[in-house]
Amino acid sequence: MDSAVSTSTQVPDEFDRNVPRICGVCGDKATGFHFNAMTCEGCKGFFRRSMKRKASFTCPFNGSCTITKDNRRHCQACRLKRCLDIGMMKEFILTDEEVQRKKELIQRRKDEEAQREVQKPQLSEEQRSIIDTLVDAHHKTYDDSYSDFSRFRPPVREGPVTRSASRAASLHSDASSDSFSHSPESGDRKMNLSNLLMMYQEQGLNSSPDSKEDEGTGLSMLPHLADLVSYSIQKVIGFAKSIPGFRELTAEDQIALLKSSAIEVIMLRSNQSFSLEDMSWSCGGPEFKYCVNDVTKAGHTLELLEPLVKFQVGLKKLNLHEEEHVLLMAICLLSPDRPGVQDHERVEALQDRLSEVLQAYIRAHHPGGCLLYAKMIQKLADLRSLNEEHSKQYRSLSFQPEHSMQLTPLVLEVFGGQVT
Repeated sequence: MDSAVSTSTQVPDEFDRNVPRICGVCGDKATGFHFNAMTCEGCKGFFRRSMKRKASFTCPFNGSCTITKDNRRHCQACRLKRCLDIGMMKEFILTDEEVQRKKELIQRRKDEEAQREVQKPQLSEEQRSIIDTLVDAHHKTYDDSYSDFSRFRPPVREGPVTRSASRAASLHSDASSDSFSHSPESGDRKMNLSNLLMMYQEQGLNSSPDSKEDEGTGLSMLPHLADLVSYSIQKVIGFAKSIPGFRELTAEDQIALLKSSAIEVIMLRSNQSFSLEDMSWSCGGPEFKYCVNDVTKAGHTLELLEPLVKFQVGLKKLNLHEEEHVLLMAICLLSPDRPGVQDHERVEALQDRLSEVLQAYIRAHHPGGCLLYAKMIQKLADLRSLNEEHSKQYRSLSFQPEHSMQLTPLVLEVFGGQVT
Protein backbone atom coordinates (compact mmCIF):
# COMPACT_ATOMS: atom_id res chain seq x y z
CA MET A 1 0.00 0.00 0.00
CA ASP A 2 1.04 3.60 -0.61
CA SER A 3 2.31 5.01 2.68
CA ALA A 4 1.18 8.47 1.57
CA VAL A 5 -2.45 7.44 1.99
CA SER A 6 -3.54 8.08 5.57
CA THR A 7 -5.28 5.33 7.45
CA SER A 8 -6.26 7.66 10.29
CA THR A 9 -9.89 7.93 11.22
CA GLN A 10 -9.38 10.31 14.15
CA VAL A 11 -12.47 12.41 14.74
CA PRO A 12 -10.70 15.62 15.86
CA ASP A 13 -9.45 16.26 12.31
CA GLU A 14 -13.10 16.55 11.24
CA PHE A 15 -13.44 19.70 13.29
CA ASP A 16 -10.05 21.26 12.73
CA ARG A 17 -10.37 23.44 9.66
CA ASN A 18 -6.61 23.89 9.47
CA VAL A 19 -6.01 20.15 8.98
CA PRO A 20 -6.54 18.89 5.40
CA ARG A 21 -9.17 16.17 5.25
CA ILE A 22 -7.92 13.28 3.12
CA CYS A 23 -9.85 10.22 1.96
CA GLY A 24 -8.45 7.16 3.75
CA VAL A 25 -9.09 5.03 0.67
CA CYS A 26 -7.70 6.92 -2.30
CA GLY A 27 -6.10 10.09 -0.92
CA ASP A 28 -8.60 12.42 -2.63
CA LYS A 29 -10.14 15.35 -0.74
CA ALA A 30 -12.49 13.94 1.90
CA THR A 31 -15.97 15.36 2.54
CA GLY A 32 -16.46 13.90 6.01
CA PHE A 33 -16.99 10.67 7.92
CA HIS A 34 -18.93 8.12 5.89
CA PHE A 35 -19.79 4.69 7.22
CA ASN A 36 -17.34 5.17 10.10
CA ALA A 37 -14.34 6.46 8.10
CA MET A 38 -13.06 9.70 6.55
CA THR A 39 -13.59 9.36 2.78
CA CYS A 40 -14.35 11.23 -0.38
CA GLU A 41 -17.75 11.14 -2.06
CA GLY A 42 -16.51 8.69 -4.71
CA CYS A 43 -15.32 6.04 -2.27
CA LYS A 44 -18.43 6.55 -0.13
CA GLY A 45 -20.63 5.73 -3.12
CA PHE A 46 -18.43 2.83 -4.19
CA PHE A 47 -18.62 1.22 -0.75
CA ARG A 48 -22.40 1.66 -0.51
CA ARG A 49 -23.00 0.11 -3.96
CA SER A 50 -20.63 -2.77 -3.29
CA MET A 51 -22.27 -3.66 0.02
CA LYS A 52 -25.82 -3.38 -1.30
CA ARG A 53 -25.04 -5.65 -4.26
CA LYS A 54 -22.97 -7.95 -2.08
CA ALA A 55 -20.37 -7.68 -4.79
CA SER A 56 -17.44 -10.07 -4.96
CA PHE A 57 -14.34 -8.71 -6.69
CA THR A 58 -11.11 -10.41 -7.70
CA CYS A 59 -7.79 -8.63 -8.05
CA PRO A 60 -6.18 -9.36 -11.45
CA PHE A 61 -2.78 -8.84 -9.86
CA ASN A 62 -1.38 -9.94 -6.48
CA GLY A 63 -4.07 -8.35 -4.24
CA SER A 64 -1.92 -5.44 -3.01
CA CYS A 65 -2.68 -2.64 -5.47
CA THR A 66 -1.93 0.92 -4.40
CA ILE A 67 -5.19 2.87 -4.57
CA THR A 68 -4.97 6.52 -5.63
CA LYS A 69 -7.36 9.15 -6.88
CA ASP A 70 -6.30 8.45 -10.47
CA ASN A 71 -6.36 4.61 -10.46
CA ARG A 72 -9.10 3.84 -7.92
CA ARG A 73 -11.35 2.47 -10.72
CA HIS A 74 -8.71 -0.01 -11.96
CA CYS A 75 -8.99 -2.58 -9.16
CA GLN A 76 -12.33 -2.79 -7.34
CA ALA A 77 -11.14 -5.67 -5.15
CA CYS A 78 -8.24 -3.77 -3.62
CA ARG A 79 -10.36 -0.62 -3.35
CA LEU A 80 -13.03 -2.49 -1.36
CA LYS A 81 -10.35 -4.13 0.78
CA ARG A 82 -8.92 -0.68 1.49
CA CYS A 83 -12.40 0.54 2.52
CA LEU A 84 -12.68 -2.27 5.07
CA ASP A 85 -9.12 -1.79 6.26
CA ILE A 86 -9.74 1.83 7.29
CA GLY A 87 -12.88 0.87 9.23
CA MET A 88 -15.83 1.37 6.87
CA MET A 89 -18.77 -0.75 8.06
CA LYS A 90 -21.78 -1.99 6.09
CA GLU A 91 -23.90 -1.69 9.26
CA PHE A 92 -23.77 2.08 8.81
CA ILE A 93 -25.42 1.94 5.39
CA LEU A 94 -29.06 3.05 5.39
CA THR A 95 -31.75 1.20 3.48
CA ASP A 96 -33.56 2.98 0.67
CA GLU A 97 -36.50 3.60 3.03
CA GLU A 98 -34.20 5.03 5.69
CA VAL A 99 -32.51 7.24 3.12
CA GLN A 100 -35.89 8.58 2.01
CA ARG A 101 -36.99 9.25 5.58
CA LYS A 102 -33.73 11.08 6.25
CA LYS A 103 -34.20 13.25 3.16
CA GLU A 104 -37.74 14.07 4.22
CA LEU A 105 -36.55 14.94 7.73
CA ILE A 106 -33.87 17.25 6.37
CA GLN A 107 -36.37 18.96 4.07
CA ARG A 108 -38.87 19.34 6.88
CA ARG A 109 -36.26 21.01 9.06
CA LYS A 110 -35.37 23.39 6.23
CA ASP A 111 -39.03 24.27 5.78
CA GLU A 112 -39.47 24.86 9.50
CA GLU A 113 -36.40 27.09 9.58
CA ALA A 114 -37.70 29.08 6.62
CA GLN A 115 -41.07 29.44 8.35
CA ARG A 116 -39.42 30.65 11.54
CA GLU A 117 -37.49 33.21 9.54
CA VAL A 118 -40.72 34.46 7.97
CA GLN A 119 -42.39 34.69 11.38
CA LYS A 120 -39.39 36.42 12.97
CA PRO A 121 -40.31 39.94 14.14
CA GLN A 122 -39.31 42.53 11.58
CA LEU A 123 -38.97 46.29 11.80
CA SER A 124 -41.28 48.33 9.61
CA GLU A 125 -39.80 50.75 7.10
CA GLU A 126 -40.89 53.65 9.30
CA GLN A 127 -39.23 52.15 12.37
CA ARG A 128 -36.03 51.47 10.47
CA SER A 129 -36.09 55.06 9.17
CA ILE A 130 -36.42 56.42 12.73
CA ILE A 131 -33.48 54.32 13.91
CA ASP A 132 -31.33 55.37 10.95
CA THR A 133 -32.15 59.03 11.63
CA LEU A 134 -31.17 58.76 15.28
CA VAL A 135 -27.96 56.82 14.59
CA ASP A 136 -26.96 59.40 11.98
CA ALA A 137 -27.74 62.25 14.39
CA HIS A 138 -25.64 60.58 17.08
CA HIS A 139 -22.68 60.20 14.74
CA LYS A 140 -22.91 63.85 13.72
CA THR A 141 -23.04 65.10 17.30
CA TYR A 142 -20.66 62.70 19.03
CA ASP A 143 -17.02 62.76 17.96
CA ASP A 144 -15.50 59.51 19.19
CA SER A 145 -12.04 60.84 18.37
CA TYR A 146 -12.60 63.50 21.08
CA SER A 147 -10.42 65.90 19.06
CA ASP A 148 -12.30 68.95 20.39
CA PHE A 149 -11.22 68.22 23.96
CA SER A 150 -7.89 69.93 23.32
CA ARG A 151 -9.82 73.18 22.88
CA PHE A 152 -11.15 73.13 26.45
CA ARG A 153 -9.39 74.81 29.31
CA PRO A 154 -6.65 72.30 30.13
CA PRO A 155 -7.16 69.68 32.83
CA VAL A 156 -5.22 70.52 36.01
CA ARG A 157 -4.96 67.52 38.29
CA GLU A 158 -2.63 69.08 40.86
CA GLY A 159 -2.50 72.46 42.53
CA PRO A 160 -4.90 75.43 42.42
CA VAL A 161 -6.34 76.95 39.27
CA THR A 162 -4.86 80.34 38.46
CA ARG A 163 -6.50 83.08 36.45
CA SER A 164 -4.18 82.29 33.53
CA ALA A 165 -5.30 78.65 33.58
CA SER A 166 -8.95 79.63 33.68
CA ARG A 167 -8.44 81.88 30.64
CA ALA A 168 -6.41 79.40 28.61
CA ALA A 169 -7.83 77.29 25.83
CA SER A 170 -11.49 77.87 26.75
CA LEU A 171 -14.06 76.01 24.68
CA HIS A 172 -15.71 79.36 24.11
CA SER A 173 -12.75 81.16 22.59
CA ASP A 174 -13.17 82.81 19.22
CA ALA A 175 -11.57 79.81 17.57
CA SER A 176 -14.08 77.36 18.99
CA SER A 177 -17.27 79.31 19.68
CA ASP A 178 -18.83 77.72 16.59
CA SER A 179 -18.54 74.16 17.91
CA PHE A 180 -22.30 73.81 17.81
CA SER A 181 -22.29 74.83 14.15
CA HIS A 182 -21.23 71.28 13.32
CA SER A 183 -24.54 70.00 14.63
CA PRO A 184 -27.44 69.39 12.23
CA GLU A 185 -29.37 72.47 11.15
CA SER A 186 -27.40 74.83 13.37
CA GLY A 187 -28.62 77.78 11.39
CA ASP A 188 -32.22 77.34 12.49
CA ARG A 189 -32.88 80.40 14.67
CA LYS A 190 -36.26 79.02 15.71
CA MET A 191 -34.56 76.53 18.00
CA ASN A 192 -34.72 78.40 21.31
CA LEU A 193 -31.68 76.91 23.05
CA SER A 194 -29.67 77.52 19.90
CA ASN A 195 -30.56 81.20 20.30
CA LEU A 196 -29.46 80.98 23.91
CA LEU A 197 -26.07 79.77 22.75
CA MET A 198 -25.80 82.65 20.30
CA MET A 199 -26.73 85.05 23.12
CA TYR A 200 -23.98 83.63 25.29
CA GLN A 201 -21.46 84.12 22.50
CA GLU A 202 -22.56 87.71 21.94
CA GLN A 203 -22.20 88.44 25.68
CA GLY A 204 -18.63 87.14 25.62
CA LEU A 205 -18.26 83.70 26.98
CA ASN A 206 -14.62 84.18 27.89
CA SER A 207 -15.43 87.02 30.25
CA SER A 208 -15.18 86.47 33.97
CA PRO A 209 -14.82 88.76 37.01
CA ASP A 210 -11.46 90.38 37.48
CA SER A 211 -9.31 88.76 40.09
CA LYS A 212 -5.70 88.50 41.07
CA GLU A 213 -3.45 86.30 38.99
CA ASP A 214 -2.62 84.03 41.91
CA GLU A 215 -6.21 83.65 43.09
CA GLY A 216 -7.26 79.99 42.82
CA THR A 217 -9.50 77.24 43.99
CA GLY A 218 -9.02 73.70 45.20
CA LEU A 219 -11.30 72.43 42.41
CA SER A 220 -8.51 72.21 39.86
CA MET A 221 -10.51 70.18 37.30
CA LEU A 222 -13.60 72.40 37.42
CA PRO A 223 -12.71 74.68 34.48
CA HIS A 224 -11.86 71.79 32.18
CA LEU A 225 -14.90 69.67 33.08
CA ALA A 226 -17.17 72.73 32.94
CA ASP A 227 -16.06 73.24 29.34
CA LEU A 228 -16.54 69.54 28.64
CA VAL A 229 -20.09 69.61 30.00
CA SER A 230 -20.92 72.84 28.18
CA TYR A 231 -19.65 71.34 24.92
CA SER A 232 -21.62 68.15 25.57
CA ILE A 233 -24.82 70.12 26.18
CA GLN A 234 -24.44 71.77 22.79
CA LYS A 235 -24.05 68.37 21.16
CA VAL A 236 -27.14 67.07 22.96
CA ILE A 237 -29.07 70.03 21.51
CA GLY A 238 -27.96 69.00 18.03
CA PHE A 239 -29.01 65.42 18.67
CA ALA A 240 -32.40 66.49 20.04
CA LYS A 241 -33.18 68.58 16.97
CA SER A 242 -32.96 65.42 14.85
CA ILE A 243 -35.38 63.38 16.95
CA PRO A 244 -38.55 62.94 14.86
CA GLY A 245 -41.19 65.31 16.17
CA PHE A 246 -38.98 67.25 18.58
CA ARG A 247 -38.83 70.44 16.53
CA GLU A 248 -42.61 70.46 16.20
CA LEU A 249 -42.88 71.02 19.96
CA THR A 250 -43.18 74.55 21.32
CA ALA A 251 -39.95 76.38 22.06
CA GLU A 252 -40.87 76.37 25.74
CA ASP A 253 -41.29 72.61 25.83
CA GLN A 254 -38.06 72.09 23.91
CA ILE A 255 -36.17 74.17 26.48
CA ALA A 256 -37.85 72.41 29.40
CA LEU A 257 -36.95 68.99 28.01
CA LEU A 258 -33.36 69.91 27.23
CA LYS A 259 -32.64 71.65 30.52
CA SER A 260 -34.04 68.75 32.53
CA SER A 261 -32.59 65.86 30.53
CA ALA A 262 -29.28 67.15 29.13
CA ILE A 263 -27.09 65.71 31.89
CA GLU A 264 -28.90 62.35 31.68
CA VAL A 265 -28.24 62.11 27.94
CA ILE A 266 -24.63 63.13 28.55
CA MET A 267 -24.28 60.34 31.13
CA LEU A 268 -25.76 57.86 28.65
CA ARG A 269 -23.39 59.03 25.93
CA SER A 270 -20.38 58.90 28.24
CA ASN A 271 -20.87 55.15 28.58
CA GLN A 272 -19.28 54.84 25.15
CA SER A 273 -15.95 55.96 26.63
CA PHE A 274 -16.33 54.18 29.98
CA SER A 275 -13.95 51.29 30.68
CA LEU A 276 -14.85 48.39 32.94
CA GLU A 277 -11.17 47.57 33.35
CA ASP A 278 -10.25 50.62 35.45
CA MET A 279 -13.62 52.34 35.95
CA SER A 280 -12.56 55.45 34.05
CA TRP A 281 -13.65 57.44 31.01
CA SER A 282 -11.05 57.41 28.22
CA CYS A 283 -11.55 60.24 25.74
CA GLY A 284 -8.51 60.10 23.50
CA GLY A 285 -5.04 60.57 24.93
CA PRO A 286 -3.88 60.08 28.53
CA GLU A 287 -4.55 63.76 29.27
CA PHE A 288 -8.25 63.15 28.69
CA LYS A 289 -8.65 60.00 30.71
CA TYR A 290 -10.87 60.76 33.68
CA CYS A 291 -11.01 58.80 36.90
CA VAL A 292 -13.29 59.34 39.88
CA ASN A 293 -10.58 61.41 41.60
CA ASP A 294 -10.54 63.83 38.67
CA VAL A 295 -14.27 64.41 38.94
CA THR A 296 -14.04 65.09 42.68
CA LYS A 297 -11.67 67.93 41.75
CA ALA A 298 -14.56 69.49 39.85
CA GLY A 299 -16.69 69.73 42.97
CA HIS A 300 -18.64 66.47 42.80
CA THR A 301 -18.90 64.31 45.89
CA LEU A 302 -19.13 60.57 46.34
CA GLU A 303 -22.90 60.93 46.80
CA LEU A 304 -22.95 61.39 43.03
CA LEU A 305 -19.86 59.52 41.89
CA GLU A 306 -20.45 56.15 43.53
CA PRO A 307 -23.94 55.67 42.01
CA LEU A 308 -22.68 57.15 38.72
CA VAL A 309 -19.93 54.53 38.41
CA LYS A 310 -22.40 51.82 39.41
CA PHE A 311 -24.77 53.08 36.71
CA GLN A 312 -22.03 53.09 34.07
CA VAL A 313 -20.99 49.54 34.96
CA GLY A 314 -24.57 48.27 34.80
CA LEU A 315 -25.25 49.98 31.48
CA LYS A 316 -22.00 48.70 29.98
CA LYS A 317 -22.84 45.13 30.97
CA LEU A 318 -26.13 45.29 29.05
CA ASN A 319 -24.02 45.23 25.85
CA LEU A 320 -26.52 47.39 24.02
CA HIS A 321 -26.41 47.74 20.26
CA GLU A 322 -25.77 51.25 19.03
CA GLU A 323 -29.36 51.39 17.79
CA GLU A 324 -30.66 50.58 21.27
CA HIS A 325 -28.36 53.13 22.84
CA VAL A 326 -29.53 56.04 20.66
CA LEU A 327 -33.17 55.06 21.11
CA LEU A 328 -32.69 55.07 24.87
CA MET A 329 -31.18 58.56 24.67
CA ALA A 330 -34.13 59.84 22.65
CA ILE A 331 -36.65 58.22 25.00
CA CYS A 332 -34.82 59.76 27.95
CA LEU A 333 -34.96 63.21 26.38
CA LEU A 334 -38.65 63.00 25.50
CA SER A 335 -39.99 62.41 29.02
CA PRO A 336 -43.38 64.14 29.43
CA ASP A 337 -43.03 64.46 33.21
CA ARG A 338 -40.09 66.87 33.03
CA PRO A 339 -40.54 70.11 35.02
CA GLY A 340 -41.92 72.92 32.89
CA VAL A 341 -43.34 70.76 30.07
CA GLN A 342 -46.75 72.07 28.98
CA ASP A 343 -47.96 69.74 26.23
CA HIS A 344 -47.63 66.46 28.12
CA GLU A 345 -49.78 64.46 25.71
CA ARG A 346 -47.76 65.44 22.64
CA VAL A 347 -44.42 64.68 24.30
CA GLU A 348 -45.77 61.39 25.64
CA ALA A 349 -46.96 60.40 22.15
CA LEU A 350 -43.47 61.02 20.76
CA GLN A 351 -41.89 59.01 23.58
CA ASP A 352 -44.38 56.15 23.16
CA ARG A 353 -43.55 55.87 19.47
CA LEU A 354 -39.84 55.62 20.25
CA SER A 355 -40.56 53.06 22.97
CA GLU A 356 -42.44 50.94 20.46
CA VAL A 357 -39.52 51.14 18.04
CA LEU A 358 -37.11 50.07 20.79
CA GLN A 359 -39.28 47.11 21.78
CA ALA A 360 -39.63 46.08 18.13
CA TYR A 361 -35.86 46.25 17.69
CA ILE A 362 -35.29 44.12 20.78
CA ARG A 363 -37.79 41.50 19.57
CA ALA A 364 -36.07 41.36 16.18
CA HIS A 365 -32.47 41.29 17.40
CA HIS A 366 -32.59 39.78 20.88
CA PRO A 367 -34.63 36.57 20.76
CA GLY A 368 -35.41 35.63 24.32
CA GLY A 369 -34.35 39.05 25.57
CA CYS A 370 -37.75 39.86 27.04
CA LEU A 371 -36.19 41.47 30.12
CA LEU A 372 -33.82 43.77 28.23
CA TYR A 373 -36.40 46.50 27.67
CA ALA A 374 -37.31 46.53 31.37
CA LYS A 375 -33.64 46.75 32.33
CA MET A 376 -33.14 49.67 29.95
CA ILE A 377 -36.12 51.56 31.35
CA GLN A 378 -34.80 50.96 34.85
CA LYS A 379 -31.63 52.75 33.78
CA LEU A 380 -33.74 55.82 33.03
CA ALA A 381 -35.08 55.72 36.57
CA ASP A 382 -31.50 55.51 37.88
CA LEU A 383 -30.61 58.54 35.79
CA ARG A 384 -33.31 60.63 37.47
CA SER A 385 -31.64 60.16 40.84
CA LEU A 386 -28.23 60.94 39.37
CA ASN A 387 -29.64 64.02 37.67
CA GLU A 388 -31.09 65.31 40.92
CA GLU A 389 -27.83 64.88 42.82
CA HIS A 390 -25.78 66.36 39.95
CA SER A 391 -27.99 69.44 39.70
CA LYS A 392 -27.87 69.95 43.45
CA GLN A 393 -24.08 69.91 43.44
CA TYR A 394 -23.83 72.25 40.44
CA ARG A 395 -26.29 74.68 42.04
CA SER A 396 -24.12 74.65 45.15
CA LEU A 397 -21.09 75.55 43.04
CA SER A 398 -22.97 78.32 41.26
CA PHE A 399 -23.68 80.04 44.59
CA GLN A 400 -19.96 80.26 45.35
CA PRO A 401 -18.37 83.14 43.40
CA GLU A 402 -14.90 81.59 43.36
CA HIS A 403 -16.37 78.50 41.66
CA SER A 404 -19.20 79.99 39.60
CA MET A 405 -16.66 82.14 37.76
CA GLN A 406 -15.16 78.91 36.38
CA LEU A 407 -18.50 77.70 34.99
CA THR A 408 -19.68 78.65 31.53
CA PRO A 409 -22.88 80.66 31.09
CA LEU A 410 -24.53 77.68 29.45
CA VAL A 411 -23.75 75.42 32.39
CA LEU A 412 -25.05 78.06 34.79
CA GLU A 413 -28.21 78.44 32.73
CA VAL A 414 -28.93 74.71 32.53
CA PHE A 415 -27.89 73.58 36.01
CA GLY A 416 -27.84 76.74 38.09
CA GLY A 417 -31.47 77.70 37.70
CA GLN A 418 -33.43 74.70 36.59
CA VAL A 419 -37.19 74.78 36.38
CA THR A 420 -38.67 73.47 39.59
